[in-house]
Amino acid sequence: MRHRKHTFKIGRTSAHRRAMLANAVCSLIEHGRITTTLVKAKEIRRVADKAVTQAKKGTLHARRLVIADLHQVDKVGKLFSEIAPKYKERQGGYTRILKLGRRLGDAAEMCLIEFVEDDATAAARSKVKKEAKKQAPETTTAAAETAAPAEAEAPAEAEAPAEAEAPAEAEAPAEAEAPAEAEAPKTEA
Repeated sequence: MRHRKHTFKIGRTSAHRRAMLANAVCSLIEHGRITTTLVKAKEIRRVADKAVTQAKKGTLHARRLVIADLHQVDKVGKLFSEIAPKYKERQGGYTRILKLGRRLGDAAEMCLIEFVEDDATAAARSKVKKEAKKQAPETTTAAAETAAPAEAEAPAEAEAPAEAEAPAEAEAPAEAEAPAEAEAPKTEA
């Protein structure tokens, strides 16, 4: 019986499961968010949150423990230098899982797992979006105003009838290309 067991087997051997979770956490560190199944995301969250908690310590011992789990030194470096400092004041819950619905082929529950943004980062991002929205309508209305007077000033000229155009002469055949034998292949000595 599996009573009081708190891990998902995910239909893999233990070594395959650990390798898959390590690769998924490294992808999460690299891209900030990944799409996966719900069961895998719950296990990824468990491993990722433990890695971020170790990275917040910032010690050499903590770095070696995380490298032993994730096996990718460059991703661990990014975790320690960029991601962990953002969560210095946060006591856990560094990732969020957003459900996306079911996958078409096998109806597996799909979700998006991503790192949680702190309030300052989220506020700055929304401020940038609001400013971009304000500037976008101004530029489109300004472009429409400048285009309208140009059309009013220059009335459309009467188009010449299609018969007035010169008929296309019979196309001359392309010039014959030099034979391939003229180009001597380079031989190496």
